[in-house]
Amino acid sequence: MTAGVTTAVRVPRGELRAPRWDWFRPDIEGLRAVAILLVVLDHAHVPGMSGGYVGVDVFFVISGFLITSLLLRELEATGSISIRGFYARRFMRLIPAAALVTITTLVAAWLWLPRVRFRSITMDALTASVYGINYRLAGEGVDYLRAADAPSPLQHYWSLAVEEQFYAVWPVLLLTASLALLGARVIRRGRVAAVMAGVVAVSFALSVHQTGAAVSWAYFGLPTRAWELAVGALVAVSARRCRRMPRAPARIIGPLGIAAVVASAVVLDSGTPFPGYAAALPVLGAAAVIAAGFTHPVGLLHRGPLQQIGTVSYSWYLWHWPVLIITPFAVGLAPNLWVNLGLACLSLAAAALTYVFVENPARTARRLVRRPVRAVAVGLVLSSSVAAVSGAGLVVPLRGLTVGGDAPTIALAPRSADERQLAQTIDASLDTRAVPANLTPTLDVARDDTPAINRDRCNTGTLDNDVKRTCVYGDAQAPRTMVLMGDSHAGHWFPALDVIARQWHLRLITVVKDSCSAADALTTNPVLKRPFVECAQWRRQAWRYIASLRPAVVVMASNGDGGRILGKVGDQDRAWAAAWERSVRKVEVSGAQVVVLEDTPWPHVIVPDCVAAKSSDVRLCARSRSTAVLQRARRALAAAAIASTGAVLVDPTSWFCGRDTCPVIIGNVLVYRDASHITATYARAIEPVLAESLQPVLGGSLDDRRAQD
Repeated sequence: MTAGVTTAVRVPRGELRAPRWDWFRPDIEGLRAVAILLVVLDHAHVPGMSGGYVGVDVFFVISGFLITSLLLRELEATGSISIRGFYARRFMRLIPAAALVTITTLVAAWLWLPRVRFRSITMDALTASVYGINYRLAGEGVDYLRAADAPSPLQHYWSLAVEEQFYAVWPVLLLTASLALLGARVIRRGRVAAVMAGVVAVSFALSVHQTGAAVSWAYFGLPTRAWELAVGALVAVSARRCRRMPRAPARIIGPLGIAAVVASAVVLDSGTPFPGYAAALPVLGAAAVIAAGFTHPVGLLHRGPLQQIGTVSYSWYLWHWPVLIITPFAVGLAPNLWVNLGLACLSLAAAALTYVFVENPARTARRLVRRPVRAVAVGLVLSSSVAAVSGAGLVVPLRGLTVGGDAPTIALAPRSADERQLAQTIDASLDTRAVPANLTPTLDVARDDTPAINRDRCNTGTLDNDVKRTCVYGDAQAPRTMVLMGDSHAGHWFPALDVIARQWHLRLITVVKDSCSAADALTTNPVLKRPFVECAQWRRQAWRYIASLRPAVVVMASNGDGGRILGKVGDQDRAWAAAWERSVRKVEVSGAQVVVLEDTPWPHVIVPDCVAAKSSDVRLCARSRSTAVLQRARRALAAAAIASTGAVLVDPTSWFCGRDTCPVIIGNVLVYRDASHITATYARAIEPVLAESLQPVLGGSLDDRRAQD
């Protein structure tokens, strides 16, 4: 997020002094204020500011301009760049305030956030301390199973990581380019600009490509963001030409640049593929403001309030996000617009104090400024301290849960009475208040209580379109085959189906792809923010592969809310029903008996987090049956369409819900590992009722099978 360098640049005695407008730009200080206001208003969910994240792009441009201006001035004055001095200044500018906020956030997270989130947050702190959190977030961004996770109070550090990674290479690249091209102390800025223009072109092209392929890697990665900083650098290299800009066009260009930045914040939203082409508007707008400001700065940016906000913008950026995320838990307030605005003001006050007592003193400390080695050492010690505290947090046990006595375990025998037994257990669980002492899986590991196919990489990833053909489970030597096809909501049934396949002597083949419905429908992927073409390609391969297996049974299941089918006008529910019918008939070509498992009820909360936060009364995490069962009209139409094909339809709702309510703990078992997927433990626990439903298509009863064995 941050510009990463103060707008006021003090030139040491003896160095070549620049004119006043080259080392202090009040309009850039005001532009910083605009950028941080956009970010904060977006994060506070202020209506009309859904694209306020472009403030980060503005900061990138400012950083590229200011850093390059400093480096060019040093090159012109001395013929070289002090790499040690450069990093000493960066360390003292960025690390002290960041370390303070990181450690404070860890303490606050430990005190007030759901305990099960703490270890993930400490990992965020650890990667942030070494400026690598952007790649941690990029990797999780394409992980469909992590997409519903609650936001980390440290995720905004990704922009600091991008800037520090840029700073790691930019001075060296600039020095190398200057020496290689010139061989003299006089810098021919046109040639240096050519190198920077090449960086802009390559990085922007990569950004456009990657935004269409894997938007999280485009959003968080340095290669796809470097062009934004390089645009600011190009303005710095072109400073002499900018100073010759006539005042008349400058009067127009500056306000147009501000308008472009603000328009971006209003027009764009969370559904916009970004950065890609969309980032060009705020980036070029910011560059226009800086370029025009050499001869005619935008007057609005010189106003006192914007100057003051710009001065503390770095600290405000650091504080605002953890305050917005953690404070509602600490004081028991439900976030809303007015609460968020109040918290934004609170974080601004914290930022002002941090600037006065930490940020500015560290940046101007004479003993550190005069001794770059000492400054670098202090920065490394601070970063190491944050890393050490974060590492300690990874091994801290959970605490603070309200725990009751042992709950009865779910013990179902494979008989026709199983469903009645389960219904009784569910009804008894509706009155569970405290977390059972024998809860399984425990809250700290529930997130990872996933099917074996996840660990074996037998679920095709979001960006892949190839069917995994080496994933064989159940009785691997059996002559008959059962196939499981669908998305992760099919995959979460694997633990039960694996047991069933072994009992019925079936070879179990998994054909599963994250976020890809088994129904024949092309939708927009919410993570990729584009048509999910990989899903359509995978599904065609899946049909062919299943046909080649000649299976006895194919079990299909998928997320019940697959979004909007692209290219279909009119009734989306009927379009989904037709999509299911087409896909079932495609599978039936293999000669298999098809079974469609309707979607499981959704709790609509991240269950381990909710149980940890509401451990004194976990009933608050339950959902009504009418809320938990998604898309009832669509479900009914799809059921009729599926039935017309001769497929068997199984509705598992009664295995999760009582008459009116769906609890999140049944017996001693935690039902969900996130906001929609069931735990592997619960899938295994209810295997007998699933087996009872599949018995007609599996052939004979399990008792008969056992007798044969």
